[in-house]
Amino acid sequence: MGRVTGSVRTAGCEWLQYDYGPGLVPEEGPGPFTMWRYRHLLPMSDGPVRYPLPIGGTPLLPAPALRVALGTPSLWIKDETRGPTASNKDRATALVIEDGLRRGLDTITTASTGNAAVATAFGAAAAGMRAAIFVSIDCQEDKLALMTQAGAWVFQVPDGYAAAVDLSRAAVEEFGWVDRNTGVNPLTTEAKKTVALEIWEQLGRRMPDVMVAPVGDGPTLAALEKGFAELVACGVAASKPRLVGVQARACQPLVRAWQGTDPAPDELDPGSTVADGIAVLRPAVGDAVLQAVRSSGGAMVAVSDSELMDAVGLLASTAGVGAEPAGAASLAGLRSALREGLVNRNETVVVLVTGREIKAAGSPSRGRVAVADRLDDVRQAFGRVPL
Repeated sequence: MGRVTGSVRTAGCEWLQYDYGPGLVPEEGPGPFTMWRYRHLLPMSDGPVRYPLPIGGTPLLPAPALRVALGTPSLWIKDETRGPTASNKDRATALVIEDGLRRGLDTITTASTGNAAVATAFGAAAAGMRAAIFVSIDCQEDKLALMTQAGAWVFQVPDGYAAAVDLSRAAVEEFGWVDRNTGVNPLTTEAKKTVALEIWEQLGRRMPDVMVAPVGDGPTLAALEKGFAELVACGVAASKPRLVGVQARACQPLVRAWQGTDPAPDELDPGSTVADGIAVLRPAVGDAVLQAVRSSGGAMVAVSDSELMDAVGLLASTAGVGAEPAGAASLAGLRSALREGLVNRNETVVVLVTGREIKAAGSPSRGRVAVADRLDDVRQAFGRVPL
């Protein structure tokens, strides 16, 4: 079982701690390669996993044509688009729902710019739970359709993503729902750290020199740092890789904080970038991201929309990996880091592709979509449905 010995608050986040040692790391050899392979480093007791969808075990791709194109002979792609809803958000959803099922809860909620909401809707449907999703009023129609087709109730919040987070969390307190909000429930970080554990195993139980990841709310990068740090704590690795976080130039609050400069108004406009998945004005764990980057000796970089779209095309044409702009941000960020001398071309580098676009077959079910800016709106939308 996951031997949790306590938790600490650092950089505004709750980090779970374990009784670290080599025995928590799975032995080499055959066996199911899923997220649950690392259950001794997850906060879960013994017993069968009830979550029904396959999670984790995504490929680490060498992409030889991309290596030649960039002049980076030891570049690897961690392709998280292979999950049930084609993004790394599937991992966090799985562990949070598994915990909810074990506690006998029947409703899960989250606020999201899109991918986490889709993952939650489909994961809840598979597990027989109800999903209540809070999104900004301008959430993409395709993503609304996917959520409602999976049976989720969707609440559009006029005041934007930050207000959607606040309303979702208020609903947790009021109705006793499972909280899947990114950076709030520590299980989301615990699940996402398994990406780091897989990379280490897939590289022959070696650490990369550099890990590059997109940053919106921040838990993906913070979780990578935690996973790599726990391998060191378990005594199976000597040091962590440098972390490079990537944001869109049009919405780069953490890049500017890293640089110690105030962002201009056009650098805080989430609506003006194609990378909606990382366009977050108030990152949930921003301080933890900056601390993780700093402690690893890494950096933060910002990339333009044209660089993001170039990266989407390059991933497709040289690696056969389809990615949405936010998912391709790590490759765009690596190219920027190479130009700036932050990464040596001969280093072992892993770029994390966090997701790709998935299209809905049809339109949103409007009977499951409502505008809400307070809990009374949620009650009214559900009507006779028990909360």
